[in-house]
Amino acid sequence: MYLWLCVQKNFTGSSPLNDECSIEDADYTFNSSDKLHEDEDEVVHPGASVKKAMFAALTAAIVASLAGKANSIATIFTLDIYKNYVNKDASEKQLVWIGRLSVIVAILLGVGIILTDYFAGIMKQGGFGFIQEMTGLLSPGIFASFIMGFFWKRTNSAGALFAIVGGFLISLYSHFNFAHIPFIDRMGWVFCTCVGVMIVLGYALPNERKGLEIDTDMFKVDRTFAIGASIILGALAVLYYTFW
Repeated sequence: MYLWLCVQKNFTGSSPLNDECSIEDADYTFNSSDKLHEDEDEVVHPGASVKKAMFAALTAAIVASLAGKANSIATIFTLDIYKNYVNKDASEKQLVWIGRLSVIVAILLGVGIILTDYFAGIMKQGGFGFIQEMTGLLSPGIFASFIMGFFWKRTNSAGALFAIVGGFLISLYSHFNFAHIPFIDRMGWVFCTCVGVMIVLGYALPNERKGLEIDTDMFKVDRTFAIGASIILGALAVLYYTFW
């Protein structure tokens, strides 16, 4: 490249190089370039460390999420199904082994589903994105029922049932019919729909007085925590605005 810039300057009178060019300079630059390519494997690129750190963080998040789901599967199947309907006199040791077996069976079922034609390649989107989208079918309604149950006293069982069951059905419908809309936006619309219906049912039906009584002191934080949380939220907002 240096030699070509020199030739360009000698024949056209213009070149990005400001200094006088010579064959010796070009030869030195060419040899230096060869030396650079020879030592290329020894060069540590700063971006490589960042990529490794991000990959480690993503792996940790996936493993933590998988561990939580495995724990939930074992607990729900062992205590709610096996203990209540299969073997009511099961010992603690038996329950532990049943929990382990249920996790193994669930993982094998998950691997089998992933290997089917429909889920091959996880629908050509990242595995983590696929997990988040499938979780997003349930989370808007569940979050709406929890947040309204905590902070609105007129929340009733009919509204909570609609949020959990109806929210899932709405999410499922939008997943197949509005796939062109990003799933995070669909989750927001489903959440707002669930909250709106819960408010309507709260005023339309008699007050069941099942809202939770909460002590407001539970939500008070010290000044250090508030400042740190504000900084993190501000940084996240800037990152989302910049890279979304």
